Amino acid sequence: MEYKNYNPRQAALDAARNLLVQAAGAAVADGSLPEAALPEFIVEIPADVKNGDVASNIAMAGARTFRKAPRQIAEAITAKLNLEGSLFARAEIAGPGFINLFLGQAWFTDVVRAAVADAEYGRTDAGKGKKYNVEFVSANPTGPMHMGNARGGALGDGVAACLDWAGYDVTREFYINDAGNQIEKFGKSLAIRYLQLYKGEEACPLPAECYQGADIVQRAKEFAEIHGDAYVEKDFEELKKAIVADALPKNIAGLQRDLGKYRIQYDVWFHESDLHKSGAVKAVVDKLLEIGACYKAEDGAIMYRSAQYAAKYGVANKKKTDDGSEEEAKDEVLVRANGIPTYFAADIAYHYNKLAVRGFDKSIDVWGADHHGHVARMKGAMDAIGLDGDRLDIVLMQMVNLMRDGKPVRMSKRTGKAITLTDLLDEVPIDSARFFFNQRESSSTLDFDLDLAVRNDSENPVYYVQYAHARICSILKKLESEGVKFGGVEGVDASVLTDASEQALIRLLAAFPAEIVAAAEKYDPARITRFCIDVATAFHRFYNSCRILDAEGAVQQGRIALCLAVRSVIYNILTMFKVSVPETM
Repeated sequence: MEYKNYNPRQAALDAARNLLVQAAGAAVADGSLPEAALPEFIVEIPADVKNGDVASNIAMAGARTFRKAPRQIAEAITAKLNLEGSLFARAEIAGPGFINLFLGQAWFTDVVRAAVADAEYGRTDAGKGKKYNVEFVSANPTGPMHMGNARGGALGDGVAACLDWAGYDVTREFYINDAGNQIEKFGKSLAIRYLQLYKGEEACPLPAECYQGADIVQRAKEFAEIHGDAYVEKDFEELKKAIVADALPKNIAGLQRDLGKYRIQYDVWFHESDLHKSGAVKAVVDKLLEIGACYKAEDGAIMYRSAQYAAKYGVANKKKTDDGSEEEAKDEVLVRANGIPTYFAADIAYHYNKLAVRGFDKSIDVWGADHHGHVARMKGAMDAIGLDGDRLDIVLMQMVNLMRDGKPVRMSKRTGKAITLTDLLDEVPIDSARFFFNQRESSSTLDFDLDLAVRNDSENPVYYVQYAHARICSILKKLESEGVKFGGVEGVDASVLTDASEQALIRLLAAFPAEIVAAAEKYDPARITRFCIDVATAFHRFYNSCRILDAEGAVQQGRIALCLAVRSVIYNILTMFKVSVPETM
């Protein structure tokens, strides 16, 4: 049997559906059921194995079609079920007419063999032919990355990994915001800090709206080391341009370095400035004007009819009224009266580039939850520009609370003393950071326990799963030292693995490919880290219940195969998330 891209759960569902269709056809053929087209019906994996490994409502769905009671239909179908040579050992009727099928040992054997034989067990081709872009972090290159970027990096990379393992063609992308207001503010902050070096802070006070961080001072000093006081008396705009040209590439290189340390490698670093230089922003605005999605205001600004297009996705955005309340803003500025495009205009052009120019089937953006008001207007803008807004999916990510000794660690972005990504990685292992940030759904606030992250015991979840892998490696080395060898997957017979802990572990391993597919579809890598912990727990339970070294013959071989299968699954999950996989601990 070919085990590449094997999905045991899907195999069981497909086999059950085929058997039920054949049985229903046979029941119609012999007159047990009247001649009629088979209706749509559900085949699913029940939450409780007492209700079978696969359950179907085919009898209830066919009640109107066959004009019989569901129980009678179920009896007619089950009477014609031919389970010989199938994945199933038996079937039963439950309740008003559910048909429950129970898997036979052939299926359990296939699961173990697949997990051992295929080094990439878990990978499927569910997303084959679909081209997805995952854009994440995209921190402004005006300063170091903060905790939100740390979570967004692990989350975005995890989403991309799940999509890749589910068979999608995935591109990881970083959008460099190297144009617009934030670069203007960056230049102003740098220029003033530079002038302060020669004229003093009193002569050149730094406005509150400027960037306050120590990194700005450092970049200003670096510029001064090269140019001295040559720019002190020059035009302020000339100084800004020169100092940004010096500092911005350094900051971008710093982002790339720090993200590389975090084990994130991007396929594309896309510059916002390229959109402006190429005329892509102007082209998108012209297109929106042409189709009537925009209009020119009296002052010359170009306004976009935001609410009209965003309504199907929710409230586009809100603005403060004179009395302090909020109301929906109907129209938004795309190009200011002075002819300078807004960030929103560039954002529309950027997503148009991804979906229309580069042809991605989906653009997936990972944003902080504080950008939720931007979701509807961006999706609406895709509709306005002639694309489908549902081709843009936004993963909103809640904030991170750093905890130490059970208390929040205070940090202040305002004073420039925010805890950065590099600060975090200096304090906790990268393995812990990447695993912890993917332990909760993106929609949940995450409490990051700094104390737990550095512990080397089973309380630390990443240590717990790494230890399970190392334990298996130790078991296998012990067996080898005793002269016990694994005979190969084709000799594995799971029918001898009858202990409840063995059966539970095999069922769990069988779920891995389906979990990957679900995690990819829901953009939820936390589903896989939780699964990995479950596998480690189930393995420890199996190991405590079943002897391996003292076992004999087929039982020993089956248990060795089960160890190899678990080792493979844990290895694949940890490497997916770029977490190290030690063989000794």
